[in-house]
Amino acid sequence: MNPGTAAYRPPVAEHTGETRNEQLTRNIGELLQELRVAQAGVQILFGFLLSVVFTDRFHDASGFEKSLHLSAVALAVAATALLTAPAAWHRLLFRTGSRERILTVGNRLVLVGLVCLAFAITSTVALIAKVVYGEIAMIVLAALCVLLFGILWFVMPLRIHRATGGQPTGPPR
Repeated sequence: MNPGTAAYRPPVAEHTGETRNEQLTRNIGELLQELRVAQAGVQILFGFLLSVVFTDRFHDASGFEKSLHLSAVALAVAATALLTAPAAWHRLLFRTGSRERILTVGNRLVLVGLVCLAFAITSTVALIAKVVYGEIAMIVLAALCVLLFGILWFVMPLRIHRATGGQPTGPPR
């Protein structure tokens, strides 16, 4: 039957009992809710990075330290743009029937945004370690940050996914 007939029922997802439209609506809501957590971190980090430039000590920083700071700022800007894009897309494309596309592309943007956020935080920690304790501390703490984010944000979820038999449980890709 087609949608124009009285007995038509939209396809229902087996595991949730939702129609595809209901599932997409819920998934977009979940995506936007998850972004609130990441956006708070980006905002705090970005505010800190902006304020550093106006300190007396920053003017005495080496060229390397200033470059590291600027790269952290650039990564925070990229994370901000990538992590807020799905919300902007949702608002701009609201009620256009683009939910599936918003979810697919939004999911990718968020993953890249999280990578940028992890590197922005790592760069900031490296900068602080360099200024306070020196080059060795910078290298050690940067490596630990990359390892921590890599394991918690990417390795563990992939292992959990494999452990569950690789069954898709998230938004469409």
